[in-house]
Amino acid sequence: MSRTRSGTLLRRKNSTAQFSARWGPSASVITVRGELDAANADELADYVQRCLSFSQWLILDLRGVEFIGTAGFSALHRLNVVCSGEDAEWTMVASHAVTRLLRICDPDGILPVTSSVTESIRLAANAEPRHLLQLIPQSR
Repeated sequence: MSRTRSGTLLRRKNSTAQFSARWGPSASVITVRGELDAANADELADYVQRCLSFSQWLILDLRGVEFIGTAGFSALHRLNVVCSGEDAEWTMVASHAVTRLLRICDPDGILPVTSSVTESIRLAANAEPRHLLQLIPQSR
């Protein structure tokens, strides 16, 4: 990952997916294209986690995702947990493939989804703290 002066993080393509990020005053927008599966889901989660150092609000633009497997869902869940632990906010804009997987794996709508990047940026600019997953130690 390298940082350019234009406010963009660049990540070279792997065989099935491409990740890139840009940041502004309100949020970082991470764009994902291609396929998310067991071969690259951890790489995406690590990439997004590193982007938290540039912004406390992340927008994950998944409109270019053509396929997402359960490992991709696990990466999204991991992102939710990491953001909660870092007191960061996040949302995603889902492609048809992502929406289909979320209907199955997240039927209660726990993961934050918006209809567009514009809506997500507006939400970040008017940020009011949302209630993210909170980890609470189990007492014995």
